[in-house]
Amino acid sequence: MKEHKKIIWVGIVAFGVYLAIYYWSYVTGALIKVLSAAQPLLIGCALAYIVNILMKFYEGKILVKISVLKKGGRMRMISVLMSLISIILILSGIFNLIIPELISCIQTLAQQVPKILKNMDIDSWIGNYLPQVIPNFDIQGKLIEMVENFAGVLSTYMGNAFSWVSSVASMVVSVFVAFVFCIYLLFGKEKVGSQLRRMGSIYLKEKWMDRINYVLDNLDNSFHKFIVGQTTEAVILGSLCIIGMLILRLPYAVMIGTFIGFTALIPIAGAYIGAAVGAVMILTVEPFKALIFLIFVVALQQIEGNLIYPKVVGSSIGLPGIWVFAAITIGGGVLGIPGMLLGVPVTAAVYQMVKEISKNKEAEIKIQE
Repeated sequence: MKEHKKIIWVGIVAFGVYLAIYYWSYVTGALIKVLSAAQPLLIGCALAYIVNILMKFYEGKILVKISVLKKGGRMRMISVLMSLISIILILSGIFNLIIPELISCIQTLAQQVPKILKNMDIDSWIGNYLPQVIPNFDIQGKLIEMVENFAGVLSTYMGNAFSWVSSVASMVVSVFVAFVFCIYLLFGKEKVGSQLRRMGSIYLKEKWMDRINYVLDNLDNSFHKFIVGQTTEAVILGSLCIIGMLILRLPYAVMIGTFIGFTALIPIAGAYIGAAVGAVMILTVEPFKALIFLIFVVALQQIEGNLIYPKVVGSSIGLPGIWVFAAITIGGGVLGIPGMLLGVPVTAAVYQMVKEISKNKEAEIKIQE
């Protein structure tokens, strides 16, 4: 009887695989729609996981010492509020340092561009030299063509204004749903975990449940250490950048150092993004110091990439530096920035599991010998 059931299940699975391959375009289309609809929930899960790290710190290190909070779920409520307030204050502090200075630099650049163009004497150049280079160049016709093209582009954007407003409204709703789902998970994480374990124990064999729990525990451990290590590394890099810029007397030291530290949350490539923005900002004030800044950042990035990052992040997740680099390269190539963020902890989890399985296999072989 059991053999007949196995044959039936194999046949059903084989037929399902055949249908999935034959109707692959429909299957992928359906999966994309499902993932698109579930995107706010997935974002909420990611937010809850990040906030939970800070929440566990508050509960385990600070609030646990206050006995009054242990009754009636007060500890969870206060820890969630403290975690959210901490993150909001950190982000608002970063943006308050960056945004005003960035706007000031853009305004300075906008004021300097007309002066540069005036010094270049564009009118004289167009009138005297352009006809010599391009004899049949019709300035008036080209200007009319540019205006017509601009009008066409403007009308296109105006026609798409409704879809743009609709997209913004949809994004706001998605963010709200993600935040609400995040709060729900933080308050009921034990209940949700218990429900999932009960469902697993009912529908899956104990051996499969043990394997799933083993994989999830390794992933959780790797992601937790990666987030903590990446944040620590970003703070170190931002602090070193601020100190170095103050020593070299470069402008916007605190703002650019903070921005580079913030972008350094993206592994390896993030610091270069911050450096590019910082160089443009310094260029609007003192062009020569922009070159000094770039040399300083390249040197700092070498120290960070070869010493700080492998030690802080690589050692915290137990992944050698060469695998960190490989994970970032492959993850970035497949999924871009999300791939860079996910590649390192996923690779670290796989690395640890393969390492443990290999050790167990080697121990079994030695026992058999």
